[in-house]
Amino acid sequence: MRIKSALAAAAIVALAAGCGGGGGGASSGESAKPGEPVKLNFLSLAWQKESVAANKQLVDEWNKANPAIQVTYVQGSWDNVNDQLVTSFEGGDPPDVIHDDSPALSGFASKGYLLDLKDKVPADLKSDIPQPAWDTVTFDDGKGNQGVYGVPFLQESQVIIANKKLLDAAKVRVPTSDNPWTWDEFAEISKKLTKSGAYGVAWPMKSPVNKTLNLALNFGGTFFQTTDGKTTVKVGPEEKQVLQRIHDQLYKDKSADTSALGMGTADPLPGFFAGKYAMLPVGVYLRQQVVEQAPKGFDWVTLPPLKGTTSDQGAVSQTLSVAADSKHPDEALKFISFFLNGPNQAKLAKGDWLLPTSTKAAADPAMTTKENGWDVATASGKNLVVAPFLKVNGFDEWKSKVATPVLQQYYANKISIDDAAAKLVADGNKVLERYQR
Repeated sequence: MRIKSALAAAAIVALAAGCGGGGGGASSGESAKPGEPVKLNFLSLAWQKESVAANKQLVDEWNKANPAIQVTYVQGSWDNVNDQLVTSFEGGDPPDVIHDDSPALSGFASKGYLLDLKDKVPADLKSDIPQPAWDTVTFDDGKGNQGVYGVPFLQESQVIIANKKLLDAAKVRVPTSDNPWTWDEFAEISKKLTKSGAYGVAWPMKSPVNKTLNLALNFGGTFFQTTDGKTTVKVGPEEKQVLQRIHDQLYKDKSADTSALGMGTADPLPGFFAGKYAMLPVGVYLRQQVVEQAPKGFDWVTLPPLKGTTSDQGAVSQTLSVAADSKHPDEALKFISFFLNGPNQAKLAKGDWLLPTSTKAAADPAMTTKENGWDVATASGKNLVVAPFLKVNGFDEWKSKVATPVLQQYYANKISIDDAAAKLVADGNKVLERYQR
């Protein structure tokens, strides 16, 4: 999902400290003594101030209402968490309840580290979360069986953050969730908003893969195909649509600033506030930084996702899982069911500036207010489908060793779209073959 800020050094080592005997609660390898409460360790990767506060508040509420099942909050970090988890899994002392994201679950599931929740999730929680979100946490257990290895609760979509004053001055149609811009409209409006020294759009592409692959679904581009159980890379007309359209904005229309390509997601904000960029296609979470950093009186608006042949976008989920080695899986699931009910998901989504998977949470007034674009952001969740790459064994290596450098070269205009496609396929299939032997 998004790039997470590093926590303080103490938080990085908290997983090791919190999940052992010194964490203040019994580890997953311990049973409660007669007459004592069951003790669970909950590894949280919340890192923003508001999100950490919401997580801790919910844990406190649970502990006050459930004296027989006490939960210890363990602060973890997204930095290297999966390496830390492998160590705790192999040592037989993982947290009972584990916060992670859905791409990480596949490998853990195939190694037997996580409990299959398929027949264990309470009916009210299961029905409150749409099937596309459950698809993000459904994986093969390594033995040919499909299992559910986490409860999905937060997701991210790509929206457009725009300078409202510049849109009004150009007299362009402001899109709605029911009537979004098409990619063609977006291209024309970007050109109209491009003036001397100012650009219609900035595409920060320091990390180009997830953004490109997720947006490619607007035209049915999946980048992977599976035939007879074998997965290969595919870059055909559907996948090339978004690649070509972004490239055209950069070099044909010149409505996108090429100097923004090497930027991280938040790096164009100073230029955005200064009027250098009229629009930024970004993840919904960036709204928080706009709120916090925008100069006084700056008028901005959140615009819905673009539409190609569809408005589909790929999604991954933040998840809560139960360790297979937990001595108290039933109690862990009771805690998860409380933690991720509708009202609580709304609190968690608000704290993280992301989208809840819960349909009840999505209807919460806090999620539908026009303030800070929550209404548009939440509505964009209906377009999220399981990201095709989520099921591809070897994707992480393909992403880092093949796709990232190739897409960076392509967007920098150093190779053609056909050369980029050929490299993504040929070099990518060599990577995937090693994972399918």
